[in-house]
Amino acid sequence: MVAGVLALAVALLSGCTRTVHGRAVSIYDDPFKVAGLPTTSGPNGPRPGVPDSTLTAENGDGGSIDKLVLNALDDIQTYWQGEFPREFGGTFAPVDKFISWSAKTPRSQAGQFCGESSYRLVNAAYCRLDGSVGWDRGVLLPAVVDEFGKMSVVMVLAHEYGHAIQEMAKIVGRRTPTIVKEQQADCFAGAFIRNVAEGKAEHFTINTSDGLNAVLAATVAFRDADPDDPQSVHGSAFERVTAVQIGFTDGPKGCKGIDQNEIDRRRGNLPQTLGNDSTHGQSEVNQSNLQELAKAMAAIMPIKDEPKYTYDTAKLNCRNGADTVPVTYCPATDVIGTDVPALHDRGVSNADDQDALPANVTGDFTAYIVFISRYALAVQHAAGLPLTGAKTGLRAACLSGVISGKLADPNRSKSQGDIALSAGDLDEAVSGLLSDGLAASDTDGKTVPSGFSRVDAFRAGVLGNQDTCYSRYT
Repeated sequence: MVAGVLALAVALLSGCTRTVHGRAVSIYDDPFKVAGLPTTSGPNGPRPGVPDSTLTAENGDGGSIDKLVLNALDDIQTYWQGEFPREFGGTFAPVDKFISWSAKTPRSQAGQFCGESSYRLVNAAYCRLDGSVGWDRGVLLPAVVDEFGKMSVVMVLAHEYGHAIQEMAKIVGRRTPTIVKEQQADCFAGAFIRNVAEGKAEHFTINTSDGLNAVLAATVAFRDADPDDPQSVHGSAFERVTAVQIGFTDGPKGCKGIDQNEIDRRRGNLPQTLGNDSTHGQSEVNQSNLQELAKAMAAIMPIKDEPKYTYDTAKLNCRNGADTVPVTYCPATDVIGTDVPALHDRGVSNADDQDALPANVTGDFTAYIVFISRYALAVQHAAGLPLTGAKTGLRAACLSGVISGKLADPNRSKSQGDIALSAGDLDEAVSGLLSDGLAASDTDGKTVPSGFSRVDAFRAGVLGNQDTCYSRYT
């Protein structure tokens, strides 16, 4: 987040209903459901006792990673065997060439994938030259398993197979922008993951709490970290998670609607570049900047009686609310209390020291979104809405999304707070919502267990408005 003002265009939301037994139903009626599915815990990963797939891979070693991938591909192909004719017409033709390699193999022993040597090739991909799917079993996929679990490998392969579906259905061509191909593939992967969540996959199962949270966290890790890198062709974490959620919520039909115009509408004028910003979009989380943010929030979402602020503690001993350190809102006194040092620590960027596949992406907006969310509780208090319960927390996340988006409003004047949204800020918010969900909690500090639902609420606010939040979470 940096000083200055950027523009935001409001985009249309997708994925508000699903068809059940021939009728459209809201997927937001029950906050303990995930896009209409029950929030579940428990089993997550390969199903025990299920025979391995009979699929084989060229150059495979028969090890645990290859077995994991081939079982995933078997389930993915079974899914598309049924979905492809329904969504695209014609006959589904399964991919018949799979290639495995280890990026650790010496150059002299390395094989080939898609016309290039597999020596030090840390990747998983669909090759349009020969219609094959290949993966690095030595470095990349073991790292994904270690950081995010086995279901995230399934997600990676579902994405790559999504590219095969694009080719088969002839919905992309040489002139199709890469960003469209990538986000559409993310969407197709989300559609398949829903199939797994519905219990329809032979080899795998996934729960819709920590299991789905980990898959989305992996999506965040594979984001375009530097928006100004010419090789940034997949999209931000906010965009990639959105694409996955469209697929999970609306199925392949929703994915077909992703094109450049749809992506541009979603982006509006949200910041897509850091330009010449020497701070790389990061600001110091201190009292002065928090006061500027408070000024901006009051201008963006005014309420009759603005809450009072204290910056020396988040322990307010509130009689009708819990302390949610590092920022607490107390309805009884209408006070937002902040432990500035603790909030500062939460907002320290890990861009320079994070691993190749970071489980969390932190920065100033990881802190600011929590501060914004406590103001969102004050907004709900002023509107006479309940301040405890799952819908309260999701409304807080949604309203925080509205405020976050409006921080890029070109019509804001300097008198309304000299602070604005930067490229990457929304990614930091999404990562925080997945990791602990504090920005989607009520005045008791309680939140729903589904990171998917928390992020979905935030996204609805960013791409919608205040009425969107009230109509969804009533």
